[in-house]
Amino acid sequence: MAELKAVYNEEFLRGFGAKVHTAHAAFDTDKFVKDIMDDTWQELELKARMRRISEKLGDHLPARYEEALEVLFAIDEHCAGFPYLFFPDFVEVFGQAPEHWDLSMKALERFTSKSSAEFAVRPFLLWDPERMMRQMTAWAQHPDEHVRRLASEGSRPRLPWGQALPMFKKDPAPVLPVLELLKQDPSLYVRKSVANNLNDIAKDHSDVVLETARRWKGTHPHTDWIIRHGCRTLIKKSHPEAMALFGYADSSAEEPLASAASLTVEPSEVAVGGSTELHYEIRVRDGQPAHIRVEYGIDFVKARGKISRKAFLLSDKTVPGGSRLSGTRTHSWADLTTRRHYPGEHRIVLLVNGQETASASLMLTGSGGEQQA
Repeated sequence: MAELKAVYNEEFLRGFGAKVHTAHAAFDTDKFVKDIMDDTWQELELKARMRRISEKLGDHLPARYEEALEVLFAIDEHCAGFPYLFFPDFVEVFGQAPEHWDLSMKALERFTSKSSAEFAVRPFLLWDPERMMRQMTAWAQHPDEHVRRLASEGSRPRLPWGQALPMFKKDPAPVLPVLELLKQDPSLYVRKSVANNLNDIAKDHSDVVLETARRWKGTHPHTDWIIRHGCRTLIKKSHPEAMALFGYADSSAEEPLASAASLTVEPSEVAVGGSTELHYEIRVRDGQPAHIRVEYGIDFVKARGKISRKAFLLSDKTVPGGSRLSGTRTHSWADLTTRRHYPGEHRIVLLVNGQETASASLMLTGSGGEQQA
């Protein structure tokens, strides 16, 4: 995030201000930049900086929303890419009045192909979901892949970094007709979004996604790709119906898929920031070829001693019965923006189609060698 927010620096703002000035002679670039980069600017994260730019544009563009948009329309062809997400954000901030609905929809449709309006569309969904989903249905049939993607990405119940849509987390039925329109979309950009939308829905309504997957399966290669990726969380959790749907071999305590398995970790003690090597070996039960998914799971020690498991994929393929599989994987214990490590004993397990087949332990220490109390 720190690297991304650095895009919004003085050089960028002055360059953008110069573009605005070509369409609106009264625009004062120096004042615009000064108003944005006040004493609090360095403290602002990415989305807060984007919102600051939108709000200050409102101060420096014509007061009437319609006239302000005309200025942005005049320069948007020269403002494409991630940094210009504040174009649709401007619509979110200033275009939610009922009398501006049609113009705001036109603006979001236009701006999304230059950056993305997936965040900006969500307040409109919260305000009037029925009307907005009619718009999404129309966008799902648009010739521009960016607009079609907006129909799916904007209606995701759990869009990362975006406002949640609690009504769709409770009942995803209004979203499904849009996904139906996009299930064979020729654009991978769109298909990824449809899969992500299904994956969001699966976290609250696995039955809905599995029913959709069964109905769609085998109708088109693009659709098969979508449902496989849309069910990825269910597969990671070894949901029995999802595993069966995609042909994974059954594994149970009575007839384990792995007739033998081992897992070792070297070294068995490491400091935060270091790495370890995991060595695993599996013998698949005799008989028919089996589609297997091999993962290792780590029970991470969290703050206050809680445990949270995360699984990491090692292999996903069909193998002959009686096969032996082995391998080595290096795992880094360096902190990430999405995961912080805490000292303590970490249990590591080898998973075959969701079943634990072997385990090992690792002691993670702090940079000074301290352990979890």
